[in-house]
Amino acid sequence: QVQLVESGGGLVQAGGSLRLSCAASGGTFRRYALGWFRRAPGTEREFVAATLWPGGSTSYTDSVRGRFTISRDGAQNTVYLQMNSLKPEDTAVYYCAADESSSAVLRGTPRYWGQGTQVTVSS
Repeated sequence: QVQLVESGGGLVQAGGSLRLSCAASGGTFRRYALGWFRRAPGTEREFVAATLWPGGSTSYTDSVRGRFTISRDGAQNTVYLQMNSLKPEDTAVYYCAADESSSAVLRGTPRYWGQGTQVTVSS
């Protein structure tokens, strides 16, 4: 059973940076597609970024492309989301997710989810 635990959220001013981490356990982590999603107050959860398997290609939603970078450290079973040039509209609870299927992650239906970490960007 895969378990995902996010960390690194917090309060930051607009224009600042944060790095989220997601530690995974309980699976053959290097064979999973990994993603980050977020849910802002009053909205549905949305896809942010993913690193796919096999191949390791990445995908981003348009609103974060060029500002956010997803990466993974297979040896440490950790996936990161480096967030730069943060905007107030990036405020949300950020969730890590994983699935053996890259398609499932890209569709927003991954099997495994973390509990989320709050990111708040002040103007």
